[in-house]
Amino acid sequence: MKGAAHFRVATRGTSREINRSIVLNLVRAHQPISRADLARMMNVRRGAISRIVNDLITDSVIFEGATGQTVRGRKPTFLYIDSRRRAVVAADIRASETFLMLADLRGNPTTEVIRMPTLRDPGELALAMAERIKRMLVENREVDACEGVGVVVPGMVEHSTMRVIHAPTLGWKDVDLRGPLAAATGLPVQIENSGRACALAQAWAVRESTGAMRDVVFVSVSDGVGVGVMIHGELLRGRNNVAGEFGHVPLSLDGPRCSCGSNGCWEAYISNRATLARYFGQPLSHDALASAEGPQFTIDDLIARARGRDAKAVGAIESTARYLGLGLAAVVNTFDPACVYIGGEITRAWDLIETTVRSAMAERALTASAAATDVRPVTATEFPRLRGAAALVVAPAYAVRGVA
Repeated sequence: MKGAAHFRVATRGTSREINRSIVLNLVRAHQPISRADLARMMNVRRGAISRIVNDLITDSVIFEGATGQTVRGRKPTFLYIDSRRRAVVAADIRASETFLMLADLRGNPTTEVIRMPTLRDPGELALAMAERIKRMLVENREVDACEGVGVVVPGMVEHSTMRVIHAPTLGWKDVDLRGPLAAATGLPVQIENSGRACALAQAWAVRESTGAMRDVVFVSVSDGVGVGVMIHGELLRGRNNVAGEFGHVPLSLDGPRCSCGSNGCWEAYISNRATLARYFGQPLSHDALASAEGPQFTIDDLIARARGRDAKAVGAIESTARYLGLGLAAVVNTFDPACVYIGGEITRAWDLIETTVRSAMAERALTASAAATDVRPVTATEFPRLRGAAALVVAPAYAVRGVA
């Protein structure tokens, strides 16, 4: 039966496994939390909770911390996710640079972000990344164990093998990055499309804060454009792993040439490179932009100029905002999500562009309610892509496969 690989037959231990997952997610979302609190939230007897908690403690997944105060009776002992001396490596590969950091087992950053050049040869990049990763782990002596490496890439990834099928901004097709990186680091490696990883991390954060899983779309704007879609708690991939590639849906057939080779893609209008090319009055190039400002002029520099009322900078960012809104309307008309999150450096100008984005989205949205869809920026300081990379490693521990 098609899709059977996603299910397994229920056994006598299945309910216990599901309850274990529920307990683990509740501890992650509400720590510090006591056994009594867990029993009340799950509406089960405390003895049943204690057995599950004791198993999780034995497996070093959670630990007992401080005791709380109570008016009468035994003081509660609080439970926490056991991130002590354990970490994951998060890596964000972009066309211009690659970013690395360590995170705890909840996906929270524990170190500063390290930047390194993105080498175009995958094998050379894997070796360079491995060297940096080993150095990070040595320098952070409080880390005894690394659970794995999560990597996000600006392209399509085959889910079962994690091969990079096509990453236009990197010039990669059918690339095995996972094997060389795992061999060079000695660590398990997970690889995913940047937009999907961001959607996973964002949905995870929403569930942690509200207790509910919403249908969300994440649009990541950087050197390229990545879109991740989560519906009913499942990441949308499609039969050929290209679902959600709105960055390569055309706004105009006569538009600028995109990194994928086509013309007029959404990415060719709203990526950082597109915005900079518009400012400099140059054709969109997928090499370094040549300008009197030098090769290090970035989207952040452009935003600073817009804040200084540089007319060209304001015009470039306003155009990007309009194209962003037009593309968001297509996303909303297709998926009707509860919320669309926007990530990337352009969010630093959100106060300058929000009105234009929403106005353009309203032009193309099919209904008034669709036009009113919640759109929220996720600031670059929240490191959405790196958090997404960390989630690739830590999130599976909190999930239970479907049963039938």
